[in-house]
Amino acid sequence: MLEKPYATTPEDIILELNTSRNGLSSAEAEKRLEVYGKNVLEEEKTSKAAIFLRQFKSILVYILLAASIVALIVGDMKDFIVVIGILLVNAFLGFWQEVRAEASIAALQKMTESKSKVLRDGKTTEIISSEVVPGDIMILSDGDVVTADLRLFESAGLMINEASITGESIPDSKDHTVVLDDDTPVSGQDNMALSGTTVVRGSGRGVVVRTGNSTFFASIAGKVKEQSPDTPLTRAIQTFSRRYVILILLLLAVVGTADYLYRRSPAETAYIVVAQLVSAVPEGLPLVVTLVMIVGAMALSRKKTLTRYLPAVETLGSATVLASDKTGTITRGKPEVEDFHAGDKDLLFRVSALCNDTEHGLGDPIDVALASWLGDEYGRLRERHPRLRSFPFETGKKYMATVNETERGPELFVKGAFESLKELAGDQDLEQYERAMHSMADRGLRVLAMGTGAYGGEDTKQWDIQMVGVVGFLDPPKEGVRDAVLTAKKAGIRVIMITGDLPQTARYISETVGIWSPGDQVLTGPDIERMDDDSLYAALLDATVLARILPEHKYRVVKALQERRQIVAVTGDGVNDVPALKVADLGIAMGDGTEAAKSVAKMIIVDNDLRVIVDAIRNGRTIANNLRKVIYYLVSTSINQLTLISTTILMGMPLPIFPIQVLWVNLVTDGVQDKTFAFIKEEGDVMTRPPNDINKQFFDTRQVFRILFFGLSMGGIHLYLFNHLLGTYPYESAVSITFTSVVTAQWFNGIQAQKEDEPFFRNIGRSFRINPFIYASVALGLLLQLLVIYVIPGWFNVVPLTAEQWVYVIVSALAGFVLIELRKWGEYFAGTSRQ
Repeated sequence: MLEKPYATTPEDIILELNTSRNGLSSAEAEKRLEVYGKNVLEEEKTSKAAIFLRQFKSILVYILLAASIVALIVGDMKDFIVVIGILLVNAFLGFWQEVRAEASIAALQKMTESKSKVLRDGKTTEIISSEVVPGDIMILSDGDVVTADLRLFESAGLMINEASITGESIPDSKDHTVVLDDDTPVSGQDNMALSGTTVVRGSGRGVVVRTGNSTFFASIAGKVKEQSPDTPLTRAIQTFSRRYVILILLLLAVVGTADYLYRRSPAETAYIVVAQLVSAVPEGLPLVVTLVMIVGAMALSRKKTLTRYLPAVETLGSATVLASDKTGTITRGKPEVEDFHAGDKDLLFRVSALCNDTEHGLGDPIDVALASWLGDEYGRLRERHPRLRSFPFETGKKYMATVNETERGPELFVKGAFESLKELAGDQDLEQYERAMHSMADRGLRVLAMGTGAYGGEDTKQWDIQMVGVVGFLDPPKEGVRDAVLTAKKAGIRVIMITGDLPQTARYISETVGIWSPGDQVLTGPDIERMDDDSLYAALLDATVLARILPEHKYRVVKALQERRQIVAVTGDGVNDVPALKVADLGIAMGDGTEAAKSVAKMIIVDNDLRVIVDAIRNGRTIANNLRKVIYYLVSTSINQLTLISTTILMGMPLPIFPIQVLWVNLVTDGVQDKTFAFIKEEGDVMTRPPNDINKQFFDTRQVFRILFFGLSMGGIHLYLFNHLLGTYPYESAVSITFTSVVTAQWFNGIQAQKEDEPFFRNIGRSFRINPFIYASVALGLLLQLLVIYVIPGWFNVVPLTAEQWVYVIVSALAGFVLIELRKWGEYFAGTSRQ
């Protein structure tokens, strides 16, 4: 198919495609359909089985599978069933989320599947778009969706809304007569009608030059196949898992050495291996992380933010760059009259009302803006002065005109580009209007001139008008966007506005809302095309506004930022935004955007407003902090148990707790508490902190120190306790007391974990208010532990405890609480907290 039809005459294209202005015959169209294929996008599908199996791609999962197999070999069916059950629940949750998200290319395909009017056998015929072939002659009229790429050869006042491809909010006028340069960007291809765009007004005809996967639309859709990057949480878990596996392998080597030294039987060794593996892995971590994100997603939904991909709720909190679309997100998406200058205000109003095609609030956005500006006067003027004749807008002339009945008879009313009306104004002194026009243009307004005169016939060259004024239009910012931008900046997030509009308009709007400041740069699409990736990133460090941007530019910008370890959130609503939305760390689609954009995005903002996005970032940061806290809570438990079990093995002591007891701690007792971490309220003002380094969000030095501090100190306390108990009580009682102490210590650890930085006793009221559910979970956990000890002790290899034995439990558990409190006060006075 033709590569640059905009640089070729229609006649040459018709000749090359072996067609005519009367279209193809039905027989020829059938042949071409077989050669070129259907006018649809190819769809790649992933099998449900493959989606399900990839839920198990985790080192932690592999460790648990190994532990379950060992348990099965030694006949420990209970441990096997519990571990496998957890893995399956987590896999089904992830599977369900991914299946729901596999709609991206299908949605793009759906957008192109509509009806098209073509000439077949010399007659106008309506066919489904999938049957359109190169060489077809397509007929366009008001409201039509363009379903293939056309080289126009006829146009009458044709205006096409290309916002879904170029991002420009103002419809583009088409002129079939021009032949353009080879390097003309898509936003300047005025002789083309592209697939996925919509006719706003006028009519036209064109020869189909590209269909299906050859269209410009398809070149955008092709980038959807690129995989989105892993979320910061996923990467952090993977890094942690790799390091953790090394630790576990070392411990297993220790077990093997101990087995050789102490000459244990193979059955005993296998049992110890299961105990080590089960204690080493925080089994509940995948499930509770999923739950925290689900609760976070539900909280976001109440704030008009829908989550299609669960890890996105955490990514939102990690974002370092917010690349926002202008139209509909920062601005209202509808141009309004911002300013005007009139020599005669009444005449200016009359031209604005009469030289206007708006009916019932529909039509060209500029006409709609004028009608809204005039209010009730619009209807009264049109009723008082009925239209007699109209001259539609033409690209070459750059104005439209109407003839209306007035008190002086038929009168001409003209609206269009200043330079075009200047030619019709003869010797009129236009200095005042020219100054006003330049002043408005410098502020980024789109300016139209208005004129009137006596109607002298259809020969436009004979017209003689008087210019009566100029009107400036602007798509105004939404209320509250400026405050949202300032909040994002305070939080250390760079806000960049990306638009297809002119640089002057983009800079004016961005300055109004606080994105652009003196000294910032404005980059354009052509600027980006001249840069390599390193130069682009260097330019982006000073740029806050990107104007005249095409899909490939936006895509490159996102990739350049990501390659320098930036976490990029991108907003968009059109087909032009699809590549960037897909490849971004977090793609955010607008609720009233195209299905293509929504289908590839990980989040959808129901209310198209930057304020909602910034508010969602606040929630995302709180969710990320809660994930950090629950990771600390669960991993520190595992380190505690690991320290206790490993040390007793090395010392040749009997096991202090059994594998089934470890599972009880990790999955049932902790499992009751860890679910409540999803409800922890914001600790401090999260929007006064810079975004966390991606590699430090969940496992920085401070986090690792705190995990090891609790795990090693409590492991040491419990080792001392167990050793003391062996000399005082029977083995079964010593195990029971140690087991219950491990459980109780973790309850106190969970209470302390609700506030990561602030000591519990510094503000006791806040300590209780930050998450009341944690105390309810302790009460429930106590009931469950009492059930195990006194109702079903045989199931868990324990014996009932006496009142005296409970003293050991309480004292050792409180020791852990006090140690954490002392650590927090030490960090607080040293100023090393994260606040």
